[in-house]
Amino acid sequence: MKKVYFETYGCQMNKYDSELVAGMLELEGYEQTAKADEADLVLINTCSVRENAETRVFGRLAALGSLKKQHKELVIGVLGCMAVRLKNEIIKKKPFVDFVMGPDNYRCLPELLSRINNNVEEHVELTEFNSYEIYGELFPAHAAGKRAWVAIMRGCNNFCSYCIVPYVRGRERSRSVKDILTEVEKLAKQNYIEITLLGQNVNSYNYEQRDFADLIQSVADVLGIERVRFATSHPKDLSPKLIEVIAEHPKICNHIHLPVQSGSDNILKLMNRNYNRSHYLKLVELARERIPNLGLSTDIIVGFPGETEEDFQETVTLIQQVKFDGSFIFKYSPREGTAAYRMKETLTEKEKVNRIQILNEIQNRITLKRNQKLVGKVEKILVEGPSKKAKPNQYMGRTESNKILVFNSEAPPGQKLLDVKIVDVQGHTLFGEIV
Repeated sequence: MKKVYFETYGCQMNKYDSELVAGMLELEGYEQTAKADEADLVLINTCSVRENAETRVFGRLAALGSLKKQHKELVIGVLGCMAVRLKNEIIKKKPFVDFVMGPDNYRCLPELLSRINNNVEEHVELTEFNSYEIYGELFPAHAAGKRAWVAIMRGCNNFCSYCIVPYVRGRERSRSVKDILTEVEKLAKQNYIEITLLGQNVNSYNYEQRDFADLIQSVADVLGIERVRFATSHPKDLSPKLIEVIAEHPKICNHIHLPVQSGSDNILKLMNRNYNRSHYLKLVELARERIPNLGLSTDIIVGFPGETEEDFQETVTLIQQVKFDGSFIFKYSPREGTAAYRMKETLTEKEKVNRIQILNEIQNRITLKRNQKLVGKVEKILVEGPSKKAKPNQYMGRTESNKILVFNSEAPPGQKLLDVKIVDVQGHTLFGEIV
């Protein structure tokens, strides 16, 4: 049996795509391996959202080039967003790469591998867009455990001025409700209990007059599924109907990741986000009013072209006003081909780093205070396994509001839902005792 090794960079959608490709390759007789030097096929699934991710991939490919010198029959492929954006550069700089393949072309992989292994093809580029491809009926090789991702749509129509996604993943299209529920029901029969619905903007899901609120309710009603999450939401499409469904359905987690990107109306307009500060704050107010113990997280971009000190302070005050449970804060990264790429940057790298540090310090204080209020309360967590710090008898799980909770257990608790009382807090991490 041939072996395939995956390395995946970027978002949850990329991780899902790797599972999708793995499922296709299983049907072709491949099994996964955790070691590149054991593989017959190495697939690097890439991200183009930020420059750093692309730099890491080029560095990793250099090491794989050395591996191929030792194993001449090894086939190396680059998948995903970077394969679309930099296909010519990849083949030119790394001629040992056998093929590059975009997110809409994975059905071609089995035939392509056959042709490569028979010396019919070399240095192949398959990066065309397919506005109908949703891989609806295919079943991914989901990672072991109790949690699984399910893609409900592909592509994006928003064209935020900084974002490369519409140019490398194409326009938005939704999977059928039937295909999604079939996948979720199959996962439930395999004893998965938590589902995360994925899309570049899940809020804009629409299939035959059924919107995302209708879909997530149907998923949560599947027998055997205990928890449902989703990522990611765009504020312009977060509907009161969806907020009500989250509030009313006990199996839909009380967590919303709602990227704001900036607190400045001026910058939001330049970003082409199609909402303003006031609209965002009203959404937060409604969500917190209707959803008890809501966990709210966000993304923020620092140093967007034209960002003044006044614009930055608008972001500072928004964080202080909303009091997010957590924020993912990034430096602006220019992406060739986007509208923002043609805008003149106005901040130095040092100024960007300084602003990130300021926001992180503010957010860390807010996170600590919000978490301290949970001490003494009992939270139901889904156990994920041993603590990442690997202390003896220490395990970790995730609360419904998406907070990490670490606890001790003499015996392995297994991956299940468990009641844990919070006894301490350290930064973003909760510590507890099994009830």
